[in-house]
Amino acid sequence: MPLRLTGLWRNPDFLKLWAGQTVSAFGTLLGALQLTAILVLDATAFQVSVLTAAGVAPSLVAGLAVGAWVDRLPRRPVLVAADLGRAAVLASVPAVYFLGVLRVEHLWAVAFINGLFTAFVDVAYPAYLPSLVSRNQLIEANSKLSASTSVVEAGAFSVGGWIAQLLSAIVAVVIDAASFLLSGLMVLWIRKREPPPSAQRRASLLRDVVEGLRFVWRQRLLRALASYTAAWGLAQGMIGATITLYGIRVLGIQPGVLGTIYAIGGVSSLLGAMAAVRLTRRFGLGPMIVLGGLVYGLSMLLVPAARGPVLISALFMAAQQLVGDGAYTVSSINQVSMVQSVTPGEQLGRVTGSLRFVERGLALVGALLAGILAETIGLRLTLLAGAGNVLAGGVMLWLSPVRRLREAPSPPAAPPQAA
Repeated sequence: MPLRLTGLWRNPDFLKLWAGQTVSAFGTLLGALQLTAILVLDATAFQVSVLTAAGVAPSLVAGLAVGAWVDRLPRRPVLVAADLGRAAVLASVPAVYFLGVLRVEHLWAVAFINGLFTAFVDVAYPAYLPSLVSRNQLIEANSKLSASTSVVEAGAFSVGGWIAQLLSAIVAVVIDAASFLLSGLMVLWIRKREPPPSAQRRASLLRDVVEGLRFVWRQRLLRALASYTAAWGLAQGMIGATITLYGIRVLGIQPGVLGTIYAIGGVSSLLGAMAAVRLTRRFGLGPMIVLGGLVYGLSMLLVPAARGPVLISALFMAAQQLVGDGAYTVSSINQVSMVQSVTPGEQLGRVTGSLRFVERGLALVGALLAGILAETIGLRLTLLAGAGNVLAGGVMLWLSPVRRLREAPSPPAAPPQAA
C-alpha cells in the first residue's frame, strides 16, 4: 500500500521552510563562537559574557524597528537576505583565523552583526508562518518546527563539542556558516505568494512601533506573556553567558562530553514537541504554558547544585536537560501559537518584535550582569541567580490570566486604532 501523506506533510512550502529552519538550527546549536572564544582564544568569563551580550544587543538596539519593518516588507525576502548575511559574516571568522590575526574583538563584532540578522529572522519567521498554514494548523506547525530543532539539538551540541575537542572550534564556525547558506536557499525555493504588506502602515515607522507596543500592553494575555518574557530573557542572558564556561572550568567536564549532555536536552525537547499537541488538547493551552515554565525553572536549580566528582556533576547537568528542556518546549510551542492566534496578521511582525525586544533586551542585561557577577561571586552563584529568575517568571505566569486559557484565542476583528 502506498504511503499517503496527510496534514502539513502535503504542504511543500511548509516543508521547505521546515527544512531550512532545521539546517540553520543545526549550525547555530554547534555553539561555534563561544567554543572559539573559550578554546581558541582562552577568553575570560567577562569576555565570554560580552560575546553573548553582543549577540543579543541588536534586538535591544533595533528590535522594535525591526518588527515594524517586517510588517512593511514581504517576509520571505527578509528571511533569505538575513540567512545569507549570517553566512557571510560567520565566514569571516575562519578567514581571519587562517591569516593569524583572530582576536576576541572580532568575535564580538561577528556576534553583533550576526545578531542583527537574527533579529530580523526571529520576527519574520513566526510572522511568515501563518501565510503558509491555516490557523488550526499553527500548533501542529510549531510542534513540527520545535521537534526538528530538538532532534538537531540532540546531535548538534554533541557534534559541536566533539568537533571543537578533536579538530577545532573553527571547523564548527565553517559548518555554522554553511548551514545559513543552505537555509537561505531553501526559503528562496518556496513558491506560495504571501499576502502583500498593507499600505496603511507606510506613513510613520515610529507610529508602527508605538502601535505594536500598545497592542501588547492592551491585550492582557500578551501583557502577561511579556512579563514572563522579561524574566526569562534576563535569566537566559545570565545562564547562556556562563553555563558552558561553568561546565568546562568549574566542573571539569570536557567539551565533547558537555556537548553530549546538552544533546540530552535535545532528546527531551523532541519528546516535548511530540507530546505538545496531545497535552494541549488534554489540559489546555494556558496550563501547558504555565506548567512548562514552572518545571523548567525548578530544573535549572540542578545546574548550580552540581558538585563533587565529574561523573556526579555531569549527572546533575544531564538531569536538568532531561527534565527542563522538554517542559519548556511544550510551554514555548504554546506561547508562539497563542501570539500567532491572538494577533492580527498585519500586526504580527510588530507584536513579535515587541516581545523579542523585551526578551533580548533583558538577555543583554543578564549577559553583562553575569560577566560582572562571575568575576565577583563566581560562576556557581551567578547560575543560581539566573535559575531563581527563571522560576520567578514561572510564578508570574501562574498568577496571570494565561493559566485559565483553554484554547487558542481569536484575534480581534480589527486592530486597535492609534490614539
